[in-house]
Amino acid sequence: MNIPKCSIITVVYNGESVLPLTLQSIICQTFKSYEYIVIDGASVDGTIDFIRNNQMHIGKWISEKDQGLYDAMNKGLALAQGEYVWFLNAGDRIFDEQTLERTFAESPPDADIIYGDTMIADDKGNDIGPRRLKPPQNLSWKSLRDGMVVCHQSVIVKRSLAETYDIRYKVAGDYEWLIRVLKKAKTAYYTGFYVCRFLEGGINKKRIIKALAERFGVMVRHFGLLPTLLRHFVIGWRFITYVVKNRRF
Repeated sequence: MNIPKCSIITVVYNGESVLPLTLQSIICQTFKSYEYIVIDGASVDGTIDFIRNNQMHIGKWISEKDQGLYDAMNKGLALAQGEYVWFLNAGDRIFDEQTLERTFAESPPDADIIYGDTMIADDKGNDIGPRRLKPPQNLSWKSLRDGMVVCHQSVIVKRSLAETYDIRYKVAGDYEWLIRVLKKAKTAYYTGFYVCRFLEGGINKKRIIKALAERFGVMVRHFGLLPTLLRHFVIGWRFITYVVKNRRF
């Protein structure tokens, strides 16, 4: 049986308080066919010291200034040597210690993309609740007409399909990247279980207006103006309904 190798990539900047959560979730995995790559953006807190003190668990790492989040992620891709790549940024965690083993044991060997459910968590490691958008059973690039229907940190992609991120985007580059990857993919497998605990309050939530504007531009680019306008009525109604019901977004 051919066991694939997974390159897990973490981008971090001044993440001394949350990077340990990510690292611990990785080193406790029962599945050991992975490499861990950390891309630090020249942090000025204790992040670099933490990385140095844990080099035995980190296959490759660099610390240098970058041109933003997606430039840093491209650096991680350039170092990745696994058959699959998985981005878990500082504070994000693999769901539990058997997640990787179960994921690759149950996924078809020819899966181009593997994706699963997402639990939202705080910076103390406590679960808040499931992500608002649950991924579809059959994910395709057209699924993303409804927005980011699957969490980027809950998607594992074949390295051969993983193009570089467009660094012109500041907050919606992962959305645009996933559309391009899905256009190339022949098979996308849904695990049906949680694969990631995503740290609440990421860059998109802090800069939500910028994120919405960029996402709209991405949708127009890939889906056209009129379809994008029409879909936004549906997206807006779903969002309002969710916020009213759950009192969070």
